[in-house]
Amino acid sequence: MCCGRFLRGETAAPTAEALMRSRYTAFVRRDEGYLLRTWHPRTRPARLGLDAGTRWTGLEILDTSEGSAFHSTGTVTFRASFRGGALHERSRFERVDGSWVYVDGEFLD
Repeated sequence: MCCGRFLRGETAAPTAEALMRSRYTAFVRRDEGYLLRTWHPRTRPARLGLDAGTRWTGLEILDTSEGSAFHSTGTVTFRASFRGGALHERSRFERVDGSWVYVDGEFLD
């Protein structure tokens, strides 16, 4: 798995895109703990209530802006497909204590 070490907490994702990919995997696996840990404290919900019926089928990264080891913020535009549809979002990420976290997103479709 591309991001198992991130999900296991062995190391932090080095870029906003890597965090986005690991969060997608966490959604597929319904790993609410990882999703909450990698969510900005300012915008993080108390819980997620993930839908067990959602079957994610693919992730396509459409664009990235900043989000490298040399930045403090970044965006990742993606399309996450699921059985019956897709989610198209531009997500914002920031570094908190040196680690990338998800801040929020804007739905595009």
